[in-house]
Amino acid sequence: RAFPGRHPGTEKLDCKDGATMSWDGSSQGGSWTTGGGPWTAGISLYLSGGYAANEAVVRKASRAGVRHAFTSLHIPEETGIDYRREVRRLLDLCREAGISLMADVSARTLQKLGCQDFDEVAALGVTHARLDFGFDARQVAALSRSFHVTFNASTVTRSDVVAWRAAGADLSNFAACHNYYPKRLTGLSLERVAHTNARLKELGLQVMAFVPGDATLRGPLHEGLPTIEVHRGDKGDGLARDMLELFSAGCDVVFVGDPDVSKAMWERMDEFGRGYVSLRARLDEGFRYLYGRVQHDRFDSSPYVIRSQESRLWDDTPSPKAPDFGSEGKTCSVGDVIVSNATYGRYSGEVEIARKAFALDARDTVAGHVDERDLTFLPFVCHGAGFRLVRP
Repeated sequence: RAFPGRHPGTEKLDCKDGATMSWDGSSQGGSWTTGGGPWTAGISLYLSGGYAANEAVVRKASRAGVRHAFTSLHIPEETGIDYRREVRRLLDLCREAGISLMADVSARTLQKLGCQDFDEVAALGVTHARLDFGFDARQVAALSRSFHVTFNASTVTRSDVVAWRAAGADLSNFAACHNYYPKRLTGLSLERVAHTNARLKELGLQVMAFVPGDATLRGPLHEGLPTIEVHRGDKGDGLARDMLELFSAGCDVVFVGDPDVSKAMWERMDEFGRGYVSLRARLDEGFRYLYGRVQHDRFDSSPYVIRSQESRLWDDTPSPKAPDFGSEGKTCSVGDVIVSNATYGRYSGEVEIARKAFALDARDTVAGHVDERDLTFLPFVCHGAGFRLVRP
């Protein structure tokens, strides 16, 4: 399974003022990339953790449907390891699990692997290489003919891309991946990442980034490996929201930078890969048929409500309720689950979740409310993304 490569489309570069500069010299404003699931999560595996620990994480990833992994082959603190042997074992482990492994490499990698050149690295079975530092345009072009090349999205410049093209690099084999930042207060802002991603999308590139773990943290600092500084230290549903923030900012794959996450996070990653997020909700007795059904917001997403595409098509649900005159003139709350009742004609039975407060009328029946803990997920259920109401 290959990592996503370049999408066909107009190739454009960026100006320093934030506009995108096309190859013919015209300019165009950038924009955020938003959209629904499925959302693609990834894991990180490190040789210093040992084969047994990596094997356990790969088993969890397989159960959660995760198919992408990251490793680094030039970490200074990783010493006393038979790199060549352990890289082969790690590649075999991922291959057997159907997981694509991207390796972060630099000139130091050759020394650690005991290789003369990167052709030998390719011969070991490495197919996806993230170029961290120390490669000039000519070397990048040469590597793009042997590997699926991923460059550093956090530091790339317009002149870098121009030089790669001039050197004959095969951009169809390129993707972009942001750094993670082990040292506190050195991570990026979400706004900067979103802006960078919008520019890279104009080149047709797929983009990746990292969130920290909330279980085992990688040394030597053990303070998390996020791309976004404010994500550092987040756990559980907060970490799940971090992942959704990066997807909404235009990331196609979001890796957990640290070696492992909590059970709750594995469950969220499984859901994300299936294209939905579970929302804990308290539903009134007559509406508990809504529990467990995966529904999807319409692609023409409303700023007022999450609007279920499927609910009007169900043929196994109770008949729509009579008009709810008690709701007329009232204001709903964010997170209210609303079902259109019998007086809404062809819209009767439609399920909505309020994104903001608005006035109700007799055609609206409030069926329940999303738990306060999960209101944070509502902005990400948009443009075709899925949700499932579950019992608190």
